[in-house]
Amino acid sequence: MTLAAAHADSGDTAWLLAATALVLLMTPGLALFYGGMVRAKSVLNMLMMSFVSIALVTVVWLAAGYSLAFTDDLGGGLLGGLGNAGMARLTPDSVHGTVPTLLFATFQLTFAIITAALISGAVADRTRFGAWLVLVPVWTLLVYVPVTHWVWGPGGWIGAKLGALDFAGGLPVEITSGASGLALCLVIGPRLGFKKDAMRPHSLPMVMLGAGLLWFGWFGFNAGSALGANGLAAAAFLNTLAAGCTGLLGWLLVEQRRGHPTTLGAASGAVAGLVAITPSCGTVSLLGALVVGLAAGVVCSYAVGWKFKLNFDDSLDVVGVHLVGGVIGTLLIGLFADEAMTGGPEGLFHGGGLALLGRQLVAVLAVAGYAFAVTYGLGKLLDRTLGLRASEEEERTGLDLTVHAETAYDHGVLGHGAPVAPVRKAESPA
Repeated sequence: MTLAAAHADSGDTAWLLAATALVLLMTPGLALFYGGMVRAKSVLNMLMMSFVSIALVTVVWLAAGYSLAFTDDLGGGLLGGLGNAGMARLTPDSVHGTVPTLLFATFQLTFAIITAALISGAVADRTRFGAWLVLVPVWTLLVYVPVTHWVWGPGGWIGAKLGALDFAGGLPVEITSGASGLALCLVIGPRLGFKKDAMRPHSLPMVMLGAGLLWFGWFGFNAGSALGANGLAAAAFLNTLAAGCTGLLGWLLVEQRRGHPTTLGAASGAVAGLVAITPSCGTVSLLGALVVGLAAGVVCSYAVGWKFKLNFDDSLDVVGVHLVGGVIGTLLIGLFADEAMTGGPEGLFHGGGLALLGRQLVAVLAVAGYAFAVTYGLGKLLDRTLGLRASEEEERTGLDLTVHAETAYDHGVLGHGAPVAPVRKAESPA
């Protein structure tokens, strides 16, 4: 949707250009984060699932996704139209608020990219790459685009009509990816050896590097959502930093009580805090941000273990971190929303009563239920047609070699270098 304005503001435009680049960097950061968490035999496949999402989502977003999400509502607050399909009628002079519409569309595109890539962590080590190439664009159009319109689109039923708050993507990004990851886990089934074999991360330094890049990019994700170089962006920036820190500390506190604070826990805790503050960074005070991050770090550290009790194999804890963290951050708006940040709505702890919390709960249930149901159906369809799961032989050998004809570390396997001495089984990073 192009909003009436005389011209774009140069300061706001410069900041959003930088923020867009920061958010795009998050997907390569996610690739490293996930790549380090899988076993060595499938690390390249994990990297590829994120990188290919950049290309796939970009094409469908420019073709139809942006228009369906952000043009005027067709009715009922459910979906926009195709007036800007193929970016039609948008010129360098088109303005959205105080920034060029083409820049706003690109900023929103980077959100769509990382949301699709996030899902890959739930089904790592066992998904057919060809099926992933179909799943990503179809899922983007069927799940991400409608939910984005509900939350941020003109006339969307969650944002414009219900009045639920989501500053930077707890609903369309975190909850949709987490609920969709859960659905695909149930469709595709657990990895071979789930709950029997040790499936430790093969490179914790890679995990930490990926987490650092994610944290860096998250400042563009959250502060950029102010769509201007202003005080609200500054507050969202600080809240993002604070919540990431308390999320990290909360997770480590739980691990310390268990005996061993870990690097994986530190990285996961920071991400959990950042996930939770995403919807609330522009609605809560600094104190609220500290509490949101701490709550996410503690709760998500327990939630990642639920898969063993409930018997679903969420390979890289997308459900435990992104779904649970997104729900925490979205619901806590109902408790900590501050009028000084929102310009009106207040949470329970600021005298606003339970009304906002009720609206947040309705939004969470609707988005999670919709994303789960549609993704489950899409997953079943792909599984019965293309086949969603890799063969047992491919999974045992590793997807890097069987799918991509490459290996991340043992170059001698494909004749690209001198033969490498065999590694004793006990020392194998896989």
